[in-house]
Amino acid sequence: MANIGVIGSGSWGTAITWLLGNNGHNVVLWSYTEKNTEMFEKYHENTDRLPGVKLPNAVKYTSDIAEAVRDKDLLVLAVPSHAIRTTAAMMKDIVRDGQIIVVLTKGVEEATLMVMTDVVKDEIKNADVAALSGPTHAEEVGRGLPSAIVVAADNIRTAAYIQEIFTTPAFRVYTSDDMKGVEIGAALKNVIALAAGMADGLGFGDNTKAALITRGIAEITRLGIAMGAKRETFSGLSGIGDLIVTCSSVHSRNRKAGFLMGQGFKYKEAMEKVHQVVEGVYSAKAANDLAKKYGVEMPIVAQVNRILFEDEPARSAVMELMQRDLKQETE
Repeated sequence: MANIGVIGSGSWGTAITWLLGNNGHNVVLWSYTEKNTEMFEKYHENTDRLPGVKLPNAVKYTSDIAEAVRDKDLLVLAVPSHAIRTTAAMMKDIVRDGQIIVVLTKGVEEATLMVMTDVVKDEIKNADVAALSGPTHAEEVGRGLPSAIVVAADNIRTAAYIQEIFTTPAFRVYTSDDMKGVEIGAALKNVIALAAGMADGLGFGDNTKAALITRGIAEITRLGIAMGAKRETFSGLSGIGDLIVTCSSVHSRNRKAGFLMGQGFKYKEAMEKVHQVVEGVYSAKAANDLAKKYGVEMPIVAQVNRILFEDEPARSAVMELMQRDLKQETE
């Protein structure tokens, strides 16, 4: 049994709290607002983001960051990507030396082009940081449906410890030592999922979706390798696995937002209608900047940026992708 603080009470933070609480651990769930804490204390669920998933009675709730962070065996960071640095800064003077922090957040910080674990390490110098990622929608994890995920850490003993904490009969955890690859796959799949949603919104078919997924993982892999990641990571759960589910699932907020954009909505309008954080929008510009920095061709990412920030119609962007110069499939 471990003492765990979950920092962030959105749908994923709530689902992970459900998982860890039912796995016999002592869990404190931190919310940014007192209003959310009161909601959990009254209903034992996130009635807005994950209704119907009742958290164990033993779970404690707080909006005091010190209460959630202090004297914990493990901290789980599950805030949105745009809040990761400010949240880590709030934690840095509270955590103990060598504190294990597993980051669930997926994305690339636009200003620095850092992945999320690098942002956390930049703020909390003394932490032992890991990344947990894979094809695991909160709506299904919170119902106990069979799922698999990967945890990556620089120290494989840290990854093995987290693997033991999180594993249940319905939640299988693998380990990896390729944090960079796991995080690049996690962040950029959201950008490709926007494109897949746009294709659905335009009324295109399964052929289009399959092409976007396949060529999307090719782009992500090219960038990952240029950044020092391992090619095989992108064939795994945090790569093609997460990309497939995010491009296809009815639970995917990135796909939903893309679908609305394919129907003609601007990205801000689509985000309002989805009523949740759409990480692909935050990651798209950073992904484009990374492609330029490392000299990697990423035509799908480039077209998504044009649609988001230059008012390029989604239909014409797809046709531009189709009419690019002919080439060999693999390098």
